[in-house]
Amino acid sequence: MSAKDKAKAKAEQAKGKLKETTGKVTRDRSMEAEGRAEKAKGDVREAADKGRDTLKRKRGR
Repeated sequence: MSAKDKAKAKAEQAKGKLKETTGKVTRDRSMEAEGRAEKAKGDVREAADKGRDTLKRKRGR
């Protein structure tokens, strides 16, 4: 995973967590759900990048 992709995934996860927490505190369910979705999107992006890295390493051997 390139550093740029990793940073993008982590930023997306952090932004989602912040929205989720803000939604909980303000009792704004739509913001909370939006935050959860954004965090999940970051998780998926990170997992996909890790999978690509694993395939690259296995092909290199």
